[in-house]
Amino acid sequence: MTPFIAEVIGTFFLILLGGGVVANVVLEKTKSNDHGWMVITTAWGLAVFVGVVVAAPYSGAHLNPAVSIGLAVAGKFSWSLVPSYTLAQFLGAMLGAFTVWLVYKDHFDATENKDLKRAVFCTAPAIRNPISNFFSEVVGTFALVFVVLYFTDATIVESGTAIGLGSLGALPVAFLVWSIGLSLGGTTGYAINPARDLGPRIVHALIPMKNKGGNDWGYSWIPVAGPILGAALAGLLMLVLA
Repeated sequence: MTPFIAEVIGTFFLILLGGGVVANVVLEKTKSNDHGWMVITTAWGLAVFVGVVVAAPYSGAHLNPAVSIGLAVAGKFSWSLVPSYTLAQFLGAMLGAFTVWLVYKDHFDATENKDLKRAVFCTAPAIRNPISNFFSEVVGTFALVFVVLYFTDATIVESGTAIGLGSLGALPVAFLVWSIGLSLGGTTGYAINPARDLGPRIVHALIPMKNKGGNDWGYSWIPVAGPILGAALAGLLMLVLA
């Protein structure tokens, strides 16, 4: 598997399971309708775990343009690879969002609230204030990338014997995203990932869903620019502290 394909597949599963839980909670007549924020944040953390397990051996499992940019700023990833990783992440996110729509199509049809339909695809602020919304995304993504930069694979150098957790090494990332969602996600829905938000938002604009409402393009720059700035700041701080 090439890094490009790994990023496509990993991000696909991230959005399939992450967007899927939002659909399961907010759409009408689902088995988990109205089960709340704990269900959503937990499933998003587990979605990250699945995506990382699939992609990590082949691409490092960025699954997020902000992570790729933050690693590049910190000097831990080649800038020349950022465009291809970003493209793969957007493709995976869009495929994942489209599949969620297919799985839950009957429930989209049964739901009248246009905002809830759009929420399956992309984030929106609880209180619309561009400055504080942008700041929330910067802080959430800063926390994500800064902590990720300190994750290491434990190895006994002398013998070459790995003492890491194998696939379970994805658990710290999952717990990190879960924590960010529970602690910082209440303001904007914690996009913390440009591909996760903009890719599915584009899918929402393109699919033939009845009574789907608008795409809130006026807000769409915040979950893109905020995570990029937050990731860049995390990478810069890593350089200063190194």
